[in-house]
Amino acid sequence: MTENRAALTARPAAVAIAGHGRTDPVGTGTGRGAVEIPAEVSVEISVVMPCLNEEASVGACVAKAFAGLAAAGLGGEVIVVDNGSTDDSVAVACSAGARVLTEPRRGYGNAYLTGFAAARGRYLVMGDSDDSYDFSELPVLVEPLRIGRADYVLGSRFTGRIMPGAMSWSHRYLGNPVLTGILNRIFGLASSDAHSGMRAFTRGAYERMDPRCEGMELASELIISAARADLRVEEVPITYHPRVGASKLRSLRDGWRHLRFMLPLAPRHLFVGPGLALLGLGVAGQLVLLPGALDVGFHRFDVHFCVLFAMVAILGWQVVLLGLFADAYNRGLGWAQRPRRLLAWVDRRFTLERGLAAGLLLFVIGLVIDAVVLARWIAAGLGPIDELRPALLAMTLMVLGAQSVFASFFLHLLTVGRPGSAEAGST
Repeated sequence: MTENRAALTARPAAVAIAGHGRTDPVGTGTGRGAVEIPAEVSVEISVVMPCLNEEASVGACVAKAFAGLAAAGLGGEVIVVDNGSTDDSVAVACSAGARVLTEPRRGYGNAYLTGFAAARGRYLVMGDSDDSYDFSELPVLVEPLRIGRADYVLGSRFTGRIMPGAMSWSHRYLGNPVLTGILNRIFGLASSDAHSGMRAFTRGAYERMDPRCEGMELASELIISAARADLRVEEVPITYHPRVGASKLRSLRDGWRHLRFMLPLAPRHLFVGPGLALLGLGVAGQLVLLPGALDVGFHRFDVHFCVLFAMVAILGWQVVLLGLFADAYNRGLGWAQRPRRLLAWVDRRFTLERGLAAGLLLFVIGLVIDAVVLARWIAAGLGPIDELRPALLAMTLMVLGAQSVFASFFLHLLTVGRPGSAEAGST
């Protein structure tokens, strides 16, 4: 993939200057009335559109993009990335004056990444080629970038205007708000429309975000990456129109793709929080039942619940450890979740030796409790003795300790030598 993008970047290209005619699209024939501009001419804006069977709308989108460039008073190019169209989309885009690239690997993200790699503009603008986004609004979108007020601008449909029929009820009141709310909650953001398809950013901002997602989840990745890179983000209201042609969206599949991308990057919410809740419930339940059965009227909680609580506690600690592993892995890739107070504390304080000591301490405490149970059984002449509750608690502590010991070695592998971690200072 990297080699392909590098090749696209190196490909010679003519560019369109708004108000000075349009280009001969690369490798696609001759645009009508085209004026070829030398590659040395500065390109201010690159408008990138993915395209899959959009012959009914792509020409109008390209025309609106050129109108937007002219209204902004900046030189620019319009790039259409064909993603396997079987209709006349390529010919229509060429006739409209766009520079057409081909990306055979299917995927919203693949098309955009290819287009961005080939783009030459200082500012990059993205938007769909189904006429749902009005590229004549381009001046408003890029203005915060031009005056240096923002690095990244998101066109918000929810603070702007959604035309009748442009968005289904389920997407407008359930899908988009829920996914945006989840993203805002777990990453500490305040986006009003995290899945808008119309955005603009500087080339420097794009390079700092370094997006990699190949599918629809690219929309979420850009928002999260912008926050991770401490970009100055601004939202502007835009108008969202009914799309031309059949929708490519698959609500459940695409929604799941966004969640599948976001949740592993949020170990505090996916692993640590639920794990600590399970661990606390399991240990507290065993302690409550340690003196004997608990009768609450409608049910008698006895030994069988002690077994259940022991399993819950062990499961909870295992989930917490998975969260520590995920956080260490994400930090190694530069994807630290924020805020992450507990995880940050672990990262600063953890060393292999401390992890081993904590695990061994838990194991020894459990072993001592077991030894007391054994001694009392021997003292009772090896006869019947009701010591199952403390024995289960001892077993739980021993298993938690053993888990911690082995987990410490694995966490050591993920953190040793990484700048900022306690393990780096111990090597």
